[in-house]
Amino acid sequence: MDKQNSSKRSGKKEKKETPSRLDSASHRDSPGKHHREKAQTQNQQKTQQMIFEPYWSAEAVGDGIKRGELIVGPIRINPKNYEDAYIPLPDGKSDLFVGGMMDRNRALNSDVVVVQPYPRDRWRVFVEEFEHYEMTHSMNNATEETGRTSKVVDVDDDGGGDSDDSGPDVIFDTDSDNEVDAVISKKPEPPSGTGEDQASLVQAVSGLKISTGASEISKKDEKMMAKISKIVDRINNKKATPTLKKNKFSSVSEMAKSGSPLARNLFGSGLSPEGEETDLQFVQRTGKVVYIYERKHSRAASGRLKLMPDKNKNVALFCPSDSRVPRIHIPMSECPKDFYQRPGDYASTLYIARIRKWDDGMKLPHGSLARSLGEAGQVEPETQAMLIEMDVDDSPFSEQVERCLPTALPWSIPESELSSRKDIRQFCVFTIDPATARDLDDALSIEEIGEGKYEVGVHIADVSYFVQEGTALDEVASQRATSCYLVQKVVPMLPRLLCEELCSLNPDNDRLAFSVIWVINEEGEIFSEWYGRSVIRSCVKLSYDHAQGFIDEPDKIWSRDELPPITNSFGVEDVKKRVLQLNKIAINLRKQRFDNGALRLDQVELMYSLNSETGLPNGYSIYQQKDSNRLIEEFMLLANMAVAHKITNTFPDKAVLRRHPPPQVKPLIHVEELCENLGLEVDAGTSGSLQRSLWKHYGDDEFSQARLQVLIVLISKPMQNAKYFCSGSLPDPSLYHHYALNVPLYTHFTSPIRRYPDILVHRLLAASLGYCDPPDKSPQLLHRQADYCNDKKLNAKIASERSNDIYFALFVKEAGPLEEMGMVMAVLDKSFDVLILKLGVVKRVYLERLPLRSHKFRKNHKCPELEIEWVADEKCNHRTRHLISLFTMVECMVFADKEPLRWSCLIKRPKEEIKFITTDE
Repeated sequence: MDKQNSSKRSGKKEKKETPSRLDSASHRDSPGKHHREKAQTQNQQKTQQMIFEPYWSAEAVGDGIKRGELIVGPIRINPKNYEDAYIPLPDGKSDLFVGGMMDRNRALNSDVVVVQPYPRDRWRVFVEEFEHYEMTHSMNNATEETGRTSKVVDVDDDGGGDSDDSGPDVIFDTDSDNEVDAVISKKPEPPSGTGEDQASLVQAVSGLKISTGASEISKKDEKMMAKISKIVDRINNKKATPTLKKNKFSSVSEMAKSGSPLARNLFGSGLSPEGEETDLQFVQRTGKVVYIYERKHSRAASGRLKLMPDKNKNVALFCPSDSRVPRIHIPMSECPKDFYQRPGDYASTLYIARIRKWDDGMKLPHGSLARSLGEAGQVEPETQAMLIEMDVDDSPFSEQVERCLPTALPWSIPESELSSRKDIRQFCVFTIDPATARDLDDALSIEEIGEGKYEVGVHIADVSYFVQEGTALDEVASQRATSCYLVQKVVPMLPRLLCEELCSLNPDNDRLAFSVIWVINEEGEIFSEWYGRSVIRSCVKLSYDHAQGFIDEPDKIWSRDELPPITNSFGVEDVKKRVLQLNKIAINLRKQRFDNGALRLDQVELMYSLNSETGLPNGYSIYQQKDSNRLIEEFMLLANMAVAHKITNTFPDKAVLRRHPPPQVKPLIHVEELCENLGLEVDAGTSGSLQRSLWKHYGDDEFSQARLQVLIVLISKPMQNAKYFCSGSLPDPSLYHHYALNVPLYTHFTSPIRRYPDILVHRLLAASLGYCDPPDKSPQLLHRQADYCNDKKLNAKIASERSNDIYFALFVKEAGPLEEMGMVMAVLDKSFDVLILKLGVVKRVYLERLPLRSHKFRKNHKCPELEIEWVADEKCNHRTRHLISLFTMVECMVFADKEPLRWSCLIKRPKEEIKFITTDE
């Protein structure tokens, strides 16, 4: 726990004793009277100056946790609304809501906090959801009498803001071994601008013939793009007209006092109309932060400097780019010398600031200016800022670390290692990786042994041989914990001498490996397995495209010129035959996994090609998983699962494993109900039933494929992160379960060059085989190390996503405006979210930016809908009505904003009325 908090207040407020008048009179002439009054005045002043509630003492927190009165968990702050934050409840089914800065009590995003839940009367109620519940209850009663029901609930179009801004913002982990593949972390922000400019923009973009695949732009289009740029500037410079907001939330006590009879009955007693205790979907528990258990946030932020509103000469105001980080007071002495006189000169400069102090009497934290990064919107300053914020260490490795590496180069394997390892250099071993990969940490082999059986080997670089425990190299690897993959570079976990040479399984080089070898048949039935240290020599470095070529054209006669050099006396046919054999087994292994209830959520992933001179994106391609990718995936998963069982059997209390908790129940049920109301059957009971539901909605037509993409995004949101842990830290083995893979035990063994947990697993496996002594670290220490790796992995993932966001914004600026098809995936009262299908990005479209005559929001069987009416224009001389609901296909226009690295999305007017709706005029 945080040491600085240990001296703070206890968990319960003590009632202050106030002296009676008799007491005061009797002590009127007491010598200590003056001191007591002075002390009382000071206490009152301190209370008045206090802005935040002081943190509880460590002792009080410990007692509260033991009694079950407090909740501990990571806090997530909504990037769309920094006033809203969430803590997962212990059962993992839903979140507790922390509303406002005061209740958040100085905690920053990802901090592990201790929360005191509020009593039931202060829980919040989703008013619209309750009203729908109330209406349904009334209709059910009416139906019994009349047999008639009403379907649609209309909500006035002058209502408040977007209701889902206050919903939970779940970040779903993506694993490189493809345990589950899904990414949801978009942060749309409302732009501004209204009126005729939107109509002009829509009309101008409609005249363009450019798409994202275009390589050349005509002079006519250049003129049109210049016109569009001016319109966009006008839109960005305009301010939106504020609207009156309708209350979307209430409290249980308010509903019990002033609500309808049903509300008073329901919230007054906590019972349903039938008299049973209810777990209502429209009620959310609330609470306040009373202690920061662990500061996970780096307390660093990128942003810009401004003068204080009162032009204070002693303090400047630092405004972070991330809205979840509060503004920070910076001493003027740390700012540029002429900043106060010429603040405009620094308006576009990006800085890094760190929070140093935030006491309970400070409205805003005090901090220091760490460094100037350069101009905002440029790749390198933005990348550096992002790495610092995510606490990704990209500094050069120290001399002390370098001294841990072999100095005699070229390095060769010592004779002692050759004699103690299984020598499989005579076998046909090869790697299959992306064409640009330089850190090759896995290789495969397969040999026929008769009776329809094969000896299949997965060979992983033996990084633990070089990274000895307790060395400076081990220390820096454990601190970095993972490599971080950005668009333009990789921030490695280990020095490049290891990543790209000594550990990398490069062809025609003897390399140390840790191998798992199975006797297996073509159906994927395993008869035996062997684990051990080995020496291998890869004969060829295949790319996924090379392996896919063998799979697609098995009868083709390949020449050596079509492939990379093949060594070790093997030929093209030797390699091709083995790839095809492995693929047959992989297909059956994959079928077994999904028959056993595995889940996979694939989303569009963009890969950029960069200009060699400017470093800017000049094109992109879409990552497609093919059979060759799946081949590698299946054998890596098989090795990880096998090693997980081996180390758990040997060290039941010290195995470093990876678990995937089930998704949050309430949000997943909401998706299930939403789809059911739209006529789509989605069974979210298990990972397997969820996968089968997705397959059921697969189709070859454009609409079916788009709908499947949206379904995957919606289902991904409630998913929780997969986590490393030590087996001794969880008393119940059922908690080891991996939801997406639907297996009882799983770990990471196959990527030790870029993941530190894999190195820990290699050491455990070595000890289980008698190569070294058992680990002397306690389960508690191993668990803390595993949990730290979770943090670093998540940070690296977010950094990777933000790098992609930077390059996407640059691509839009360079190549836009872009026209692409999209599908609606969420409908709010004044906006809707669109998944741009080809690009795989989600963006919010605001109605105030469209040339509309009117709009109307309503709910149809709990499904939100927007009926919008477009104004007449030069191309269409009549009004056009357009129904926007979940799964509506729309034509999207993507263009760069005036603000650096920001982009917006509008939709085009449909060519004809879509789902014409008859309404009373």
